Formats: sequence, structure tokens, C-alpha cells
Amino acid sequence: MFCALTIFCGCSKPIAAEDQANLGISLVAGKQMAAAALGQVTTVVHPGMLHSAADFTRMTTKVNAGAQPWLAGWNKLVANGRSAATYVPRPVDTIVRGRAASGRGENYILACQDAAAAYQNALRWKIKGDAACGANAVAIMNAWAVKCKYIDGDSNKQLAAGLQGYQWANAAEIMRGFSGWSAKDFTAFKNFMLNVYYPVSSDFLNRHNNTCGTHYWLNWDMSNLCTVLAIGILCDDVAKINYAIDYYQHSGTGTAFIGRVTTATYPNGMDQAQEAGRDQGHATMEVPLFGTFCQMLYNQGQNFFDYNPWSHVNPPLLGVSEYIAAYNINTTNTVPFTTYNNCENSNHTVISSAGRGSIRPGWELVYNYYVKVKGKAATYTTQFAEKVRPEGGGGDYGPNSGGYDQLGFGTLTFSR
Repeated sequence: MFCALTIFCGCSKPIAAEDQANLGISLVAGKQMAAAALGQVTTVVHPGMLHSAADFTRMTTKVNAGAQPWLAGWNKLVANGRSAATYVPRPVDTIVRGRAASGRGENYILACQDAAAAYQNALRWKIKGDAACGANAVAIMNAWAVKCKYIDGDSNKQLAAGLQGYQWANAAEIMRGFSGWSAKDFTAFKNFMLNVYYPVSSDFLNRHNNTCGTHYWLNWDMSNLCTVLAIGILCDDVAKINYAIDYYQHSGTGTAFIGRVTTATYPNGMDQAQEAGRDQGHATMEVPLFGTFCQMLYNQGQNFFDYNPWSHVNPPLLGVSEYIAAYNINTTNTVPFTTYNNCENSNHTVISSAGRGSIRPGWELVYNYYVKVKGKAATYTTQFAEKVRPEGGGGDYGPNSGGYDQLGFGTLTFSR
């Protein structure tokens, strides 16, 4: 049975493709093992998650010069109330998402909002040297590190870990070396990541709650993989980073394994999104999460943007971005669809029009890498990036959790 939840949240009964051979398309046999593996990380680069030192130099230079579209992206950031130095965090001892055995009500939106605020304040400090924002980013993270001990709920707690874990880690990576963040407090925050977020995300990736491999949607798998990767970078733990690399390339039992991130590939350069038959609110979530994963590894010297072991027309991230963007940029575009069957024999036979036209930030990252850096054609990704520009972030796309599923502000941070 298909899940019927709001467009932007996750669902614990997914539809995925377990047997790729049944798709009847150009997915090659033996996709269980990716060819031409990239190397493993031996040393960790800082800053090295979504943004490198060179990225921050570019942002500062462009914003100070009043250059567009960076200035428009900066103004979007400053206009968001969560980026203000006066933002007050609301930490809790237990984050709850879903139905908790204790009977506690859901409160995970607080972590969504505060992680976004920490990141936004961090950007304002790093780009323009706003010391008050820097101090507030640290204060937000310190408050959570001291107070929060546990993530609770039903299986949805794994979404709370996956979707906010990498966001917290990115905020902390930006603030690394800030003179107002003591070594003791920085260590306490890393322990918060290791003791509260990592166990939930790691357990999910290793067991998937004892379900079959494609039971869960891509947004579940990819978000938790991003969190494990980000915590590895933050904590200089190469084993965690290399686990994420190996999971994506070779060993992943879930839908974030490269052999399952797409469910069909087409001669026009598009790759069918794993959640395209579910609804477009969730399908549009795939690009920001997939892009985040590739970007964080890129800044660690591992280029999965261009990793394309089966020589499809486009690498998976660009193929999925083109597919989702084409379908959602307007209501007249059509895209192919191949029946999609998961390990529980649940089928999607047509693309879903539910939530069509959903808007999320995340396309600037993909557009700027493939079009501006690599010089590739990406017609629909370009159009979608133009439609969303300047990208906002948490708080700019509605008050519910879906508006906080990605950090955003790509116009400011990724434009070339």
C-alpha cells in the first residue's frame, strides 16, 4: 500500500526498484558493484563540507563588490529572521519525530529551525565577519550540545537524524576556528553529533529496521548517509567518511547505493527519480540531498558529481535533476516513466502529478557545477535554478518541516 503523508515529510512504506533487470531498459547487469571506484579519503580537509575556503573567498569578494546574483542571495539570507544575531534557540532534552513509546508529542521542528539558524548565522559571520552572528551560531550549537541527549519516536526519528544531522554539522564546520568557540565547547558539540545523531543514522543504514533493501525511500537513505558523512568530516573520522563512500559505490543495501538512486535511464539524458511515482514534493527533495552528498565529498577530493560507471548520457545526479526539473518547471512538459517495483512488490506504473510544481532550493548547486564549472548542457536544471533564484533557506519555504529539509541559499554559496 502506498503511503499518504504530507508532500514534504518522509514515509516509512516506500516503493523502490529491487530488481533492476525487470525494468527493461539500459541498466546493465551486475549493477550491484560499481566499476572504476574512486579512492578513499586518508586525510580530512577543513573547511570541507558544503563549502571550501575558496568558496568563502568567492562569496565575500562578490558580495562586497555588490555583484549579482551573489548580492541577491546575500540579501535573501539577511532578510531571513533565523539569520539574525538575536535569534534565540529552543533546545530540548529529547527530539521526538513520529509516535514515541513514551507518549511525548512531536517537537522535532525546533531542531529543524535551530539548525537552520545556526547555519545562517554562521554564513553571516564567515562571509561578512559579523561577530555577533558568529557568537550566536556558537550559542545555538552550545545550547543543543548541553541539553539534547536523545532522538525518539517511531521510525520517523531516523528522518529527524538524517535531515538535521548533516545541517548541524555543516554549521559547526563553518564555525571551526571561531575565536569565541572554546575547544571544550567545540568538543562537546562534536560529542553531541557522535552520541545523539550518529547512532540513529548509522543504525538505519546498517539495518533499515530489518526491512528489505528497497523498503525505504531515497530521501531516508540519502539524508542519513549525508549525516554519517558530515559527522565523519566534522570529527576527522576517515572511517565514517569512507563508509559513506563505500556505501554509495559498492556496499549500500538501501536506495542511496548508486545502483538504486535512479530507476531508469533514458537516451535524452534523463534518469528517472526513485520517488517520481510517489509525489513531486518528495521527488524534488532528491536533488538537494543527492547534491549535498556529492558536494561534501567533492570538497574531500572525491568527485562523485562526474562518477558515471555505466556511461549513461549523464551522471546520476544530473540525470535525476533534469528529469525532476523538466516535470516540475511547468505542467506542459512530459517525461518518460518506467514501471517501478520494489522488494515488497509494490508498483508505481505512472509518474505522480501530486505536488507537481513544488519548489525547493537546491538546483543552484547542480546547475553551477555542471553548467558553469563543467560546461555541460542542462536545459531543465538551468530553468529550475532560474525559477528559484535567489534561493532562500529554512523559513523561506513554509513553516512545516519540509521547508527545512535543505539548507538552501545556493545562489549566494554556489554561484560561479
